[in-house]
Parts: sequence; C-alpha cells; structure tokens
Amino acid sequence: MTIPTSHLIAFGLASLAIIVVPGPSVLFTLARAIAWGRTVALLTVVGNSLGILVLSALVAVGLGPLLAHSRVFTTVVEVAGGLYLLWLGADALRHRHAHAASMTDREPTRPHRSRVIRQGFVVGGFNPKALIFFVAVFPHFVDRSSGDLTAQLLALGVIFSILALLSDSTWAMVAGTAREWLAGSAGRLVALRATGGAVMLGLGVLIIASALSS
Repeated sequence: MTIPTSHLIAFGLASLAIIVVPGPSVLFTLARAIAWGRTVALLTVVGNSLGILVLSALVAVGLGPLLAHSRVFTTVVEVAGGLYLLWLGADALRHRHAHAASMTDREPTRPHRSRVIRQGFVVGGFNPKALIFFVAVFPHFVDRSSGDLTAQLLALGVIFSILALLSDSTWAMVAGTAREWLAGSAGRLVALRATGGAVMLGLGVLIIASALSS
C-alpha cells in the first residue's frame, strides 16, 4: 500500500487548514493554557491527540470497506459532512461571544495530570470537527489503485494526529506564555472563535462543491 506523494501533500495542507484554526480542541487547549499555563495545556494536547488517533482509527475501520464498494456512498458522506461543517461554522460565529467567555473559566483547584490527559482524550475522541473531517475529507485522499483503503485511511489518521499534536502544542506554548494578554481582552478570544467559524464554513463549501462535481 503506497499513497501517492501528491495525495499526501494535499492531505497535509487540508489537515493544517482545519487543525490550525480554533475549533473545539484548540479552544480547549487555549482555555487550559490561559487558566493553568503551559504544562497543563501541553498535557491536554497529548490526551487530545491520542483521542483523535483512536477516533481516526475507528472511522478508518468503519469507512474503508464501504468506500471500497460504493462511490455513491462516498459522495453522500462527503455532502453530509460538508453540510455539518457549515452548521458548525455558523454555530461558531453565532455563539462566538459565549464561547470566548467560557474560555476564561477555571476549576477551583489545579487538575491532576492524569485527569488533564483524560479530559483531553475525551475532547479529542468526541471532537465533532475531527469526526466530520475524517468522514468527509479522508475519502478525497485515498487512491483506489494503491491497495487496501482501510490501511490508507489508517495512515492518514496517523498523519493527522501527528500534525494535530505539533500544531496544538504550538498553540499551548504560545497561549501559556501570553496567557495574561489573551485573557485581558475578550475581543481577541472572540476573533479567534470567529476565524475558526469562517474557515469551517469555507471548508464545508469546498467539500460539497467537490463532491457534487466529481
């Protein structure tokens, strides 16, 4: 099983577009960084990345056989995923002020490290943005002529998880260092959430257009 280099490059760029912008995982990491600093934020990222890896594996095992036997199913999944991304983007824009306010909430005591990792795992494993990305976008980057589709999907999941770990760790370090600056202005947090919503809307439109034109 060999995924073409062009597919991997395109997948990496698409992954970064959805990973870098403030979605549920990034916002949770930022909230932890603002509340407790870099160590807690980085542990959150570790748990989150493990959760995303498990989620991607479950999607790969479930999707692989279906994608291998039905192009119609692939199109339906991509359109449904694109529509859900549109909903997530609109929701992020509509509730950006409430989401920003919740990021400055903090627990009364510093959470234990194992609990931080566990909470990050739950956020990553049940991240709707990641789930929809896997279901709607992964099929674009598998090559039917290159062999086992499930194996290709698993490989893409590992790549996505590594990119998420690197990107979210950067967010954690920056936010942990600039925690007072971020928490000092609600407008900055609102802008982050609005940016994430706008990117999800754009990605949703691109996915639907690509699915319907193929």
